[in-house]
Amino acid sequence: MTVGSFDFAPLLRPGLPPPAAKWTGLSRYSFIGGNNDAAQLPLEGLIAAATTVLRREGTTLATYGLASGPLGYRPLREFLVGKLARDAGIACTADEILITSGSLQAIDLVNGVLLAPGDTVLIEQETYQGALTRLARLGVKAVGIPLDREGLRTDALSAALDELKARNIRPKYIYTIPTVQNPTGTIMGEERRRELLGLAQAHGVPIFEDDCYADLIWDGRRPPALYTMSRHGGVIHIGSFSKSIAPALRVGYIVAGWEILARMLALKTDAGSGALEQMVLAEFCTAHFSEHVPRLTRGLRAKLETLMASLAEQFGTTAEFDDPPGGIFLWIKLPDAVDTLKLSQAALAAGVAINPGPEWSTDKAYAKSRMRLCFASPTADEIRQGVGTLAEVCRREFGVPTRIANVEQCAGVAPG
Repeated sequence: MTVGSFDFAPLLRPGLPPPAAKWTGLSRYSFIGGNNDAAQLPLEGLIAAATTVLRREGTTLATYGLASGPLGYRPLREFLVGKLARDAGIACTADEILITSGSLQAIDLVNGVLLAPGDTVLIEQETYQGALTRLARLGVKAVGIPLDREGLRTDALSAALDELKARNIRPKYIYTIPTVQNPTGTIMGEERRRELLGLAQAHGVPIFEDDCYADLIWDGRRPPALYTMSRHGGVIHIGSFSKSIAPALRVGYIVAGWEILARMLALKTDAGSGALEQMVLAEFCTAHFSEHVPRLTRGLRAKLETLMASLAEQFGTTAEFDDPPGGIFLWIKLPDAVDTLKLSQAALAAGVAINPGPEWSTDKAYAKSRMRLCFASPTADEIRQGVGTLAEVCRREFGVPTRIANVEQCAGVAPG
């Protein structure tokens, strides 16, 4: 403690998470987080959009909500109405969309209106770390449901629902990332989506659909959103511009009926998400979104191919993965002897940052030898060099065999 500084420790609220570590900058080879490709950022378009919208209606920044009301900048919500109808089949109005400060605030708002300590939710066994940490902080029990190459396994979900029903436990929701799942990259097909909706309806459990990665599909085709396919309601849908435009803008959204959206809005105590970001996004996306996203995905696909080739060269068949249909992550299985929590520390000391599997799973033992690599942020050269350094660390720390020459393709494994 600094001499003369006030000691807040005795006054801290019980149950706080551990203190954050001091920021020391990005690693030389960073494969972590949901960062995007800086080279694909539509910077000139955003500059032009900012100039245009500020000159046209910049004086509205003097008013909370820009005179659009607490749901968010209306032109952005109107853009989303068209985008969601075109891409996901969602029919909604602008008044059924709430703009949030990123998808994390969307998750917090959904949790805020539905969850209390001691509640139970059903969640994909491998899933978004941010969702898991928030459930843990709330004292909510997360029941992990295994995945396969088509995402959430409905047979396992059915068994879990029946088991909970026998114990008189009604889960508060089923959280799923059905379109480009994080971290596995899977896409749930229409038939399985129907099965999921049928199970949810039969058990009276709502579905929390996280669609934050759905824009980043290589062939541009996706199944309809669960929100669209539901015939009885009971689905809350969230999305984000973080992966399609830029994560630092911190703009996400919730799609839901007004009766539940009004409850979330009452908890949104930030006086509105950043207005300038919303204005710029609305101006840019209305004119350029449909041409920007295919260009972005082509660049991301090229980086993924570089990553997969580098893993095959450096690890041979000891690194197992499936070729995902989209996204910015690759979910990788290393030999059982590798503990990726320990690997992450050794790799970080060598300048390589990775996401260890246990941090993204409800089954820590299953995920012990798995890791998630984000390929969007590093350049192609950084990907190759970073994977080479990571392989050296694996060989030194865990005895992973040296690379196998002439490997044509890494063996695939079920990503769940």
